[in-house]
Amino acid sequence: MNTCAKTLITLSTICFLIIPACRNKEAPKVEHQSVKKAASQDDLSLILSFDTLSVAAIKNIVYQQDSLLGKGPDKESNPYYHYYHARKYIFEKKRDSALMAYQKMKGLSPNDDIELLKTYRILNHKMVSGSTVESALMSQIFAALKIAEQAHSRLTYSFYDLLAQAYFQNNNEKKSIEYAAIYFKHNPFNTHPVIKQRYFDISFLLASRLGDFKKMTYYNAQARRLAEQVGDSLAIARTYDNEAQIYSRQLQTAKALASSKIYFNYLKKTNNLNGIAYNNLATAFSQNHEPDSAIKYYHAGIAFEKRDASARQKDIYYNGLIEAYKMKGDFAHALQAADSAYAIELRNYKAIEAVKVAEIHEKYQTEKKDRNIAELNNRNKLNETIIKQQRWTIFLTLLVFMGVVSFLYTFYRQQRLREKNKLLKSENQRLNVEQKMLQAQLNPHFIFNAIANLQSLIASGHVEESVSYLRSFSGLLRGVLEQNRKDFIEIEEEIASLNHYLQLQQMRYPDVFDYKITVDEELDQNETLIPPMLVQPFVENAIEHGFRNITYKGLLTIAFRKKNDLLVIEIDDNGSGLTKKTTEDQKKQSLAQVILKERIDLLFTAKGQKAEFKVKDKGGDTATGVFAEILIPIIND
Repeated sequence: MNTCAKTLITLSTICFLIIPACRNKEAPKVEHQSVKKAASQDDLSLILSFDTLSVAAIKNIVYQQDSLLGKGPDKESNPYYHYYHARKYIFEKKRDSALMAYQKMKGLSPNDDIELLKTYRILNHKMVSGSTVESALMSQIFAALKIAEQAHSRLTYSFYDLLAQAYFQNNNEKKSIEYAAIYFKHNPFNTHPVIKQRYFDISFLLASRLGDFKKMTYYNAQARRLAEQVGDSLAIARTYDNEAQIYSRQLQTAKALASSKIYFNYLKKTNNLNGIAYNNLATAFSQNHEPDSAIKYYHAGIAFEKRDASARQKDIYYNGLIEAYKMKGDFAHALQAADSAYAIELRNYKAIEAVKVAEIHEKYQTEKKDRNIAELNNRNKLNETIIKQQRWTIFLTLLVFMGVVSFLYTFYRQQRLREKNKLLKSENQRLNVEQKMLQAQLNPHFIFNAIANLQSLIASGHVEESVSYLRSFSGLLRGVLEQNRKDFIEIEEEIASLNHYLQLQQMRYPDVFDYKITVDEELDQNETLIPPMLVQPFVENAIEHGFRNITYKGLLTIAFRKKNDLLVIEIDDNGSGLTKKTTEDQKKQSLAQVILKERIDLLFTAKGQKAEFKVKDKGGDTATGVFAEILIPIIND
């Protein structure tokens, strides 16, 4: 498949995913009025009608119903309250809270529509990542579909849609289009223009994957006819993008270029241009032997991409430039484009390899520790066997003749064991001291930054703020010094220290960031213990490095929750992320992470307990910042 075809498929996929948000503005008003009257009669009918509404209209209804049902005295026993509450969490990007809300839904019987609605939302929740759907999840979908079919549920068609999505994510196009057709057939709103448009777009995308030009042409024609009937200008423009893909595969380059121009001009007119649109149009020019225009739009796409600082640079534009410059005979510029493409590809390859090397190293260290533990256990068993054999041999052989010698030997062995116990106690004391030293390594770095903050306030002439800062800092420092003598402190005490520190930082950087600390209801803040100064290095990195040069207001979220008998601490920020850090910043963060890993090893993994932490960059098209997750055993006071 040529470059144009590939990128056009990608663009088609993107358009398909945003269909619900791109409907015309009049339809949601009409549909909202029609379902608002039915809401008091049948909540399930209202929920099923969401398929025909825009995202804005759905959001409006969800917030209205959540507010209305939330005021009722029986809201906790009302499954629809939990449903709307979960959907509200989804709009607020609180996926874990949404899943918990769905799980609170309870039907009147095990297989009624409420239970099936709950199952559908949870399964759909697990599939939103777009990754391969594993066999276990597929089995759950089929099991739910079987129950829905046997109960003749109104939600049966929803599980057909789940299967179509699952097979699509698993690259099984034939099964996907089969279940997409079944879904459309059983959808109670299959005569609605929005549902029809969605079906045609899905069918075109699947036919494109299968390379079936006849079906691609048919579904695109159906989609255009429907879009013209309802007056959906974006849907009409999208059919020209699909048409360009068809022409490109049929090597009708002039027609492909004309269709691509129509779609590009529409996106430009409505201020919806994206990098892929630039690349597709440039590729269409290149295939039509118009290298100058192709070069122009390839460069425009590169410039468009650079305006998004959080986006990862792509090599598709430079690969296109290579062919365009070669077509002109400008091999010097073609070589420059090839160098740029190679540099991007190499950088991406190194990033991937770095992750792989880190994973291999971690796996090696884990296996090495497991081998050492197994070897020590074998040695201990062997030593115990040898000791028992020696004792029995001495006892049986010298019971009569060597009573005294046996007594002396036994006494000697006991003395040796006592010495070994002393050595073991000394080793434990050494490990405890080493853990204290690792913990203390964090304090000078923290104190230095705090004093630097105070120095900055004094230098700026803010006397009252300096005095207030110094008073807060002295209280915080006293708490840190007290915590330094302890191996573990309550979560409540750690949160108090974090609040002091974050308030001091907010005094230093007014209006730069907000923060939020949440604790799972299942955790007792006064009983659950954690090592002191465990979270502070990640918080400091987020403020000092993540929020330093951003143009928007930062948000730092710290969450303590329970998961599978482990304490999970999540530190999430929307700062600049790791990719834009300087080498010095990265070394500082690396040092803090090395110290934290050594502390965790001494406190937990050395004792055979599960404990780890992960740090990843969220840098992408829609999210920025760093997400850190610490997992340690739950320790109660």
